[in-house]
Amino acid sequence: MSASLPAHACGEKTPRVLSARQKRRVHSFILLTAALIVFAGFYGALERLGWILPHGTTLAGIHGPIMICGLFGTLISLERAAALGSIWSYVAPTLSVLGSLALIAGAPMEVGALAYVMAAFLLAGGSLFITLQQPALFTGTLLFGALAWLAGNVLWLMGLSVPEVSGWWVSFLILTIAGERLEMSRIVAPQRKGEFLFLFAISLLAAGAQNQLTGENGAILFGSALIVLAAWLLRHDIARLNILRTGQTQFMAVCMMSGYAWLAIVGALLIAAPASNGFAYGAILHGLLVGFVLSMVFGHALIILPAVAGIRIRYSSALYGPLMLLHASMALRLVCDLTDWTSGRQASGIVTLFALVGLASILALTSRRSRRRLSSDKGQIIHGDVVDAPAPEPR
Repeated sequence: MSASLPAHACGEKTPRVLSARQKRRVHSFILLTAALIVFAGFYGALERLGWILPHGTTLAGIHGPIMICGLFGTLISLERAAALGSIWSYVAPTLSVLGSLALIAGAPMEVGALAYVMAAFLLAGGSLFITLQQPALFTGTLLFGALAWLAGNVLWLMGLSVPEVSGWWVSFLILTIAGERLEMSRIVAPQRKGEFLFLFAISLLAAGAQNQLTGENGAILFGSALIVLAAWLLRHDIARLNILRTGQTQFMAVCMMSGYAWLAIVGALLIAAPASNGFAYGAILHGLLVGFVLSMVFGHALIILPAVAGIRIRYSSALYGPLMLLHASMALRLVCDLTDWTSGRQASGIVTLFALVGLASILALTSRRSRRRLSSDKGQIIHGDVVDAPAPEPR
């Protein structure tokens, strides 16, 4: 995601930073914990879909918070920490994973919520620092996203239910992704009137979150914001140009464009269908989290993992398989939620799981091949042979 300005790039005083070895250790701990959160989150998700699993009830109750705050909040905070480089910036993802572990272990909701509040506060602080050092539309959007996460966490700590704060949590993810796409698309930066339209969409998003997705006014405002934002991104994101290219660049563009399509679909659903209905609420929330957010994860994984996890990955056209499964699972989930088809809803969860396992398997395989190729290349260089390295794909 965002490779924002390092904290020491513009300041006069260089903050204390982690060594390369310390970074690897911290990243490994956080990423391993994130993997545990993913397992617990999907275990609870399958229970919510109707699968009877041992000890699944507890995890089903915290499925939403640990996936949005514990997983995505952790990964976004970790990426921001890697960009800033200072020791204090790593406190945010650490607090986020610790709060998630506490919830998974059965601690009171307040314990996890408080950890999430502190993590969001630190993420907002880091985002504010970056925005002050580099004022721009994309840095301001990342800051607004962090503040939305903070607002949702504070309200959850105060006793509001997950559906009542979900608008703020989802806004956090949407604005973070939008800010990062803006950063990557600066080559086709919008004119002033385009920026005003983008800020108008953010205002609608905040108003919808404040009025809650389960309320009629909140649903209409939020839905309108999603449609405007989707149209804006389709128009101004560099993905509209990259989709005509080949290889990794085209794959990422396909992920982006399909994610924006789900953003518009969910916006229309929010306006047309009452989110107060449980199944409609599920369709809307998962349309955003699976259809939009996971599409972005699929597309950005090829540049995030090397930066955050230090994993060398090569693009493979086989990645289109898991991507197609992901969108098929979301389409099935949408139909099943709107028609109250329980068996189909259960199946959709399994298909989503297969899509994620497929993505992880292909990335692991390409990572292994990359290491072997790198080792082979080094060996050839040592023996005096000339090795032509493949030209990297442009972002």
